[in-house]
Amino acid sequence: MQSKKTVIVIGAGPVGLAAAAHLMQQGLTPIVLERGDNAGHAMTQWAHVRVFTPWKYLIDAAVETLLKATDWQMPDAEGIPLSGEIVDQYLVPAATKTALAAHIRYGADVIAVTKTGHSKLSSHQRETADYTVQYRSADGSQHRLRADAVIDASGTWFTPNPIGLDGLPVPGEIENAAHITYGIPDVLGKHRHRYQGQRTLVVGGGHSAINAVLDLLKLEGIDSPSHVYWGLRSTNVQKLLGGGEQDALPARGALGLAAKDAIESGRLTLLTSMQVNSVSTSAKGLAVNLQHTREGDGPLAVDQIIVATGFSPDLSITGELRLSLDSTVEAPAALAPLIDPNLHSCGTVMPHGADVLSHPDGDFYVVGMKSYGRAPTFLMMTGYEQVRSIAAALAGDAEAANRLQLTLPETGVCNADYGDAAVACCAEPEQQTSCCG
Repeated sequence: MQSKKTVIVIGAGPVGLAAAAHLMQQGLTPIVLERGDNAGHAMTQWAHVRVFTPWKYLIDAAVETLLKATDWQMPDAEGIPLSGEIVDQYLVPAATKTALAAHIRYGADVIAVTKTGHSKLSSHQRETADYTVQYRSADGSQHRLRADAVIDASGTWFTPNPIGLDGLPVPGEIENAAHITYGIPDVLGKHRHRYQGQRTLVVGGGHSAINAVLDLLKLEGIDSPSHVYWGLRSTNVQKLLGGGEQDALPARGALGLAAKDAIESGRLTLLTSMQVNSVSTSAKGLAVNLQHTREGDGPLAVDQIIVATGFSPDLSITGELRLSLDSTVEAPAALAPLIDPNLHSCGTVMPHGADVLSHPDGDFYVVGMKSYGRAPTFLMMTGYEQVRSIAAALAGDAEAANRLQLTLPETGVCNADYGDAAVACCAEPEQQTSCCG
């Protein structure tokens, strides 16, 4: 197999930088396009959140090799960092102090990837055509780059799921956006003013939602009066709260135990099997119209809503490519059966590489969180193995590409959760739920 010389990497997050480092190890030239002003831009949006995974599982080997040639100091291997600490102590040093620095372009928001001179319908000489990547700079100007291959490590952070069970915003959700936040706001920090003394509904059943709920309860103890409502689509609260002291990751287990204590003490109102039909403005604030809730239907009066219902991949930039994606999970077709959240926990997802992530348009790969589509079971370690294998494949080393080098801990090691999940790691699978996401 002939080596590919220039590879565009979309995104300078953990997996994107790892991809660039592995490409350089293979003698290839990466061009990293990052939409933000710094490496790990998306992670700075939830910098206040502590992940579940210790440092020893967060450092990619190829990136570490580059960092060791600088004055960088490895953090405590057993320490469990905040997202912002991962950015400041790992990603930014890698992007600024190593040879990676010369390969990264910031403020480059990718808007399209295509086969040069070919639409999706065009087949003539398609296999030999290289790729064109179009991106928008911060000043609004548009640019095009060509490359032999493309690795999309752009993640899913900027495409959060709405409140609606059907994947659509519920009526009134867009109109009342000023009172609705998606993801994990910094309740105790820079967003504190927004939630002080407010009645807040948190929608979602994953660890992102638990984080938000617990932070709101801490704020409630400082600034009253306020109240916290936690709306779950699931009815199985026990599975949601996880394995507690038996959890393979103590930080994740502690989170579940704290949430369980808050529920049992009556400090928050739990709404299970909840469906939101609409959001409107009333004299009492926001009126959230609930249906099928076990605790009773009808309008719920709140001031703020936090939506933590997961994220979905943005597939718009690849509309002119020929991709093989699973119709349900929206992951590469060969990967989807391995990560279906109805069947797998984090620790049971097999390590995989270039062969599983390939598409009809060769030498284009989606990696990292985005490669898992709507499945919330992604592990940072898995992403690092993905890009190691892909770099080897692009360099023409099929043997190295097919030699999987990752051994996952038996019970799974999950990163911070971004999904609407309802099963603790290694629990039996349940419809539309997942162990760690």
